Amino acid sequence: MNKIISFVKEARAELQKVSWPSKDQTIKYTGIVIGVSLATALFLGVLDLLFSVGVGELIV
Repeated sequence: MNKIISFVKEARAELQKVSWPSKDQTIKYTGIVIGVSLATALFLGVLDLLFSVGVGELIV
């Protein structure tokens, strides 16, 4: 039981040392992640479409 209590105390102490981002930074970074995710999805979707059409033309 002492190990668990010690772990929780140490974890809490470490979390107090963390430099948490501000609300504005969090919103900005979230927007960047969403934007990059959408761009990647669009890029991969276009590649998938091109390969599907290409393979379809080769088979038919």
